[in-house]
Amino acid sequence: MTISPQTTLGDIVAGNYQTAAVFDTYGIDFCCKGNRTLEEACKESDIAIDNLMASLEIATTIQPNHEAYPSWSPETLAEHIQSTHHGYINRQSPVIIAYLNKICSVHGERHPELLTIRTLFMEAAAELSEHMQKEEAILFPAIKQMSQQLKQKTAGARMPFGTIQHPINMMMHEHDTEGDRFREIARLSDQYTAPADACTTYKLTMELLHQFEQDLHLHIHLENNILFRKAIDLEAQISASN
Repeated sequence: MTISPQTTLGDIVAGNYQTAAVFDTYGIDFCCKGNRTLEEACKESDIAIDNLMASLEIATTIQPNHEAYPSWSPETLAEHIQSTHHGYINRQSPVIIAYLNKICSVHGERHPELLTIRTLFMEAAAELSEHMQKEEAILFPAIKQMSQQLKQKTAGARMPFGTIQHPINMMMHEHDTEGDRFREIARLSDQYTAPADACTTYKLTMELLHQFEQDLHLHIHLENNILFRKAIDLEAQISASN
């Protein structure tokens, strides 16, 4: 794809996920704030746009190492998010909490920031669990219903929330909250860097937290920048056909 100052961050990353690493390097949030243009993001972060665009152009020459998510149907993408990313959070959250408890008991006195990191992560785990339940019970079934309705050219049941934009707005707001929370975890942990006196468990915990954040970035990107846009477009197509 051709990248210009007016291209949105979400579109750039959707076109080639290799560009996500570039945005991470520059400290630019492409998942929760993917609706910003490249120009807007550079102005907000005081970054030279020419340098960033050069880095992005190099990244786009690398073969994408992720699926072509934008070409997937909305229901297929929703199923993938639920099985892959929701499943990851459900599996990894208790593992990371157990490790955090262990290193807090051993290293917490010398590294009190660990106690705050543990609190933040436990809050994230609890709120993400509720968030995913809402998506799986309400939003994803609604997207599947709209997709089937459009394919079969039938009148579907009226959505209890009116327009699909309402639950999407709520989910995006909750994504913003988690983005802020993990930025604080990254800051407190010095970007997931274990200190010189860290034991093997400490180092492993930092790596697991970093992996969790990276998976969450992809998870939120797939929803905010691809799935939710597809859902809004589905609703518009249905309205136009009625």
